[in-house]
Amino acid sequence: MKKTYRSEYFGSVKKLQLFMHLVLGIDVGASGVKGALVDVQNGRLQGERYRVPTPQPATPEAMAAAFAEIVAFFSYKGPVGCGFPAIVKKGVAYSAANIDAGWIGVSVEETFSRACGAPVWATNDADAAGMAEMRYGAGRGEPGVVILITIGTGLGSALFYRGMLVPNTELGHLLWERGKPAEAFCSSVARERSKISRADWAKRFNKYLHHLERLFSPDLFILGGGESKYFDQYAEYLNPKANVVPAQLLNNAGIIGAAVYAAENAAVFITG
Repeated sequence: MKKTYRSEYFGSVKKLQLFMHLVLGIDVGASGVKGALVDVQNGRLQGERYRVPTPQPATPEAMAAAFAEIVAFFSYKGPVGCGFPAIVKKGVAYSAANIDAGWIGVSVEETFSRACGAPVWATNDADAAGMAEMRYGAGRGEPGVVILITIGTGLGSALFYRGMLVPNTELGHLLWERGKPAEAFCSSVARERSKISRADWAKRFNKYLHHLERLFSPDLFILGGGESKYFDQYAEYLNPKANVVPAQLLNNAGIIGAAVYAAENAAVFITG
């Protein structure tokens, strides 16, 4: 997004943003787009989430309308954080595994900002969830290597060392069987498609964790996404050497991390 766009917006609300603690975070997924106001001082949602189905096909134009609907629902005028299901560099999408291919090369930030009338900061959705867990949740204070896996339509990933993010890892796209990525066998959608129990699915997922362990030697795995709330049903089938825990923020991590990402970038923009 051009700097002039943000400059024009913040010119009228600069002082307000410097003291603002509530930031809107929006988690864009392959099946749903959900948002909530977040107190970025403590990483907690303020009020209920608002969710709309992800349009099909998930084109930039259609998704921008869904994004704008969420912003309008909260009557929100500040910086908006966006967790987006793609490789995201400087606000631009460079992949489209579970969304329309028309996103590749398109600025997520500019597209959504134009639609909602507010400045948007976008990052990879799993990276956003990881930021939240490292700051407020299961990864807080962990000094070693941490891998967060979000389990949903696909497998998202976030990799941290000493609390620092290595962005856009996309470990769910590691080639697995028959030339297909791991998420084709180990995601929630893969379990539903195969019509297998969570126990049988967990045995598949356990092999995936062991593979990641051989590659990265993590100290901690954090499991997030929709499957995190069922952790007790399959934890006994997971046995890598690293500790495996559910995300403490559950399926809200992406929203919280997106809000924090926007708050920090907006602060840098305003003061810098």
